[in-house]
Amino acid sequence: MTTLKHNSVMYNNPIMPGFYPDPSVCRVGEDYYLVTSTFAYFPGVPIFHSRDLVNWKQIGNVLDRPSQLNLQGAGHSQGIFAPTIRYHEGIFYMITTNVTHGGNFVVTATNPAGPWSDPYFIQGAVGIDPTIFFDDDGQTYYLGTRPNSSGVRYDGNWEVWIQRLNIETMQLVGESFVLWKGAMVEVIWPEGPHLYKKDGYYYLMIAEGGTGPNHAVTIARSKKLTEGYVGNTNNPIITHRHLGKRYPVINVGHADLVQASDGQWFMVMLASRPYGGGYSNLGRETFLASVNWEDGWPVVNEGRGMLEEQDVMRLTPVPVEPQLRCDHFDSDKLALKWMFLRNPQTDLYSLTERKGYLRLKLKPQTFKDKDNLSFICLRQQHFNYTAAAAMEFKPRSIHESAGLVVIQNDMYHIRFECVILDGRQVLSVVTCINGQETNVAQADVDAQRLYLKMAARGQELSFYYSTDGDQYYLIAEQVDTSSLSTEVSGGFVGCCIGMFCTSNGTASDNAADFDWFEYGMY
Repeated sequence: MTTLKHNSVMYNNPIMPGFYPDPSVCRVGEDYYLVTSTFAYFPGVPIFHSRDLVNWKQIGNVLDRPSQLNLQGAGHSQGIFAPTIRYHEGIFYMITTNVTHGGNFVVTATNPAGPWSDPYFIQGAVGIDPTIFFDDDGQTYYLGTRPNSSGVRYDGNWEVWIQRLNIETMQLVGESFVLWKGAMVEVIWPEGPHLYKKDGYYYLMIAEGGTGPNHAVTIARSKKLTEGYVGNTNNPIITHRHLGKRYPVINVGHADLVQASDGQWFMVMLASRPYGGGYSNLGRETFLASVNWEDGWPVVNEGRGMLEEQDVMRLTPVPVEPQLRCDHFDSDKLALKWMFLRNPQTDLYSLTERKGYLRLKLKPQTFKDKDNLSFICLRQQHFNYTAAAAMEFKPRSIHESAGLVVIQNDMYHIRFECVILDGRQVLSVVTCINGQETNVAQADVDAQRLYLKMAARGQELSFYYSTDGDQYYLIAEQVDTSSLSTEVSGGFVGCCIGMFCTSNGTASDNAADFDWFEYGMY
């Protein structure tokens, strides 16, 4: 960040780069807390803390136990959708949807870093994207989005609804009411609702248009909680759909409002950054904007009305400790940033069997299986990056492999793996595009300790190896990664990068040991 005159600070958007979609934020005193969606990744719903809305530090994962989160059989873009975080009378509430198992639920905590409770599933809460609203009369309400109760006329013909919630039993009470079906004519996917009370009005803010190029944020208000919502004549209050698919920031929507202690208002929302010809490999990221109120309505980034990759706000910067570029696996616990696909098996990995190493145990599962496999990853956060690791592994059969991977989903990924081919140990670069695998390049490497490195320049990814950590050799240069984008592969997630091993459908007691893993901007 750069400090400007009059206590203004220039900051970079996104404030949360990489696959951090559907942000929700709340303030407690001078502290802000933010959560995002995780879909089929475990642990679920990372939670971050900030004192200035720009510098964030992860303090935990809300759903970090199997009893809280069942992801068995979940597709990459299933699992956890659209969390909301709120604070009320000493308790934090996180409400979300597990679209694969159980539906809408709430968890609670007195410390946002955890532990959080086991889930309270809300019977009768159909649909997705729940939020919780505490009214000033002491009543609590559930809001969500569901198929049009008058009859679905077309795909995406949904509605936002509300019903009283008993927070002692976590069950719905009384009648449900339809609040709004969105601002646009024949609107699709009115979702991500949040409700606020300001100056005697209830403000209902939603996303609509689908979480793609036509995404938008719209808002309505009413003097009465359960009826009479009138849309802002200036809707949408922010969108980039009119700027084209190759604008530097696209897909803007799914927002949440927060008021600072000094009275300023801000909005967090998701958006994507295409690069290398219009491809969004990083998925949907979290952005920040300033909000002013004019004639009783919010105005986002006054005078511009759109998101920019650099912006200015009045704040007092509170820097956080930078995230380490390299993990040497010296702790008995994994850092909070690491994720698995679906619920990890109990014997999947070890940080203690060989001190100072991450040991991944070979399992039969592969990336194409909707199951947990021996894979640990973090989010791609940059257009240009390097990812590297020191690995000790000796394949014992043609079925065994281990190495690095960049993955968008089960059908779209690129592996850099050590395998046995034609009786020789080789390093191979394999692309998987729409399920079809291609061996792009390979090199004979007869060593147990290998240093692997991937270097990305935009959509071009190059692969290197070393046997001593000093002299690196190029295996494959400028491999196209545009197939790993949302535009090609579809879905709601972004690329993740990590370490894996597999026995490809066979039993094995082999393991791959990783001495360190490094990721950072190139």
